[in-house]
Amino acid sequence: MIVAGADGCRTGWVVCRRDADGTLDIAVVKTLAEACEGLSILAVDMPIGFVDAPRPPRACEVEARRLLPGKASSVFPTPCRPALACTAHAEANALSKALGVGINRQTFHLFPKMREVDALMRGNRALQRIVHEAHPELAFARMNDGRPVLSKKRQPEGRAERRRLLAEHGFRPTLERLSGAAPDDILDAIAVCRTATLIAAGTATRLGPADERDRHGLPMNIWF
Repeated sequence: MIVAGADGCRTGWVVCRRDADGTLDIAVVKTLAEACEGLSILAVDMPIGFVDAPRPPRACEVEARRLLPGKASSVFPTPCRPALACTAHAEANALSKALGVGINRQTFHLFPKMREVDALMRGNRALQRIVHEAHPELAFARMNDGRPVLSKKRQPEGRAERRRLLAEHGFRPTLERLSGAAPDDILDAIAVCRTATLIAAGTATRLGPADERDRHGLPMNIWF
């Protein structure tokens, strides 16, 4: 069984694949569709499923923030589906604000990746059994006995702590740098790859109701 974790990066996606023998293969691909090939499970650090209005937010996000004291801001607010179609921040912010709450620029910059995942999932229903939403900070917290890792992942000490946790759980990083990706992107991809192994084994935790779906039937759950 081959599983993988994917994290968005500036040139596409960092993908960490784990073969049945535990071997890790880490690479950058341009599209998430490429990452899905030959996989049993893919855990991706990007929202799947969008509400029609920003209030109330997805239940899985609310639960995720509760589990990450001191790190709750790492769970970005997922935009509502009408705002996701906007191509300018001012337009998206105004539309979302009219429906309840605005959108910050950091979230808006993720819109292209969100639209890519959304189009992929809506275009191929079979992928709903393969692709699962995950979150690296939840993955690291699980590796850390349920405690959020509060060190900053873009600082050397934060990366060292995360590499240690990954190694302790059988996911020793094979590289620290990769063209087109930041070092923390690599660690995040490996972390959600571990989540993919837990999903495949039936031991992962799901946030949000099992039957919670958006208007297109996409699940709204976060796994770790």
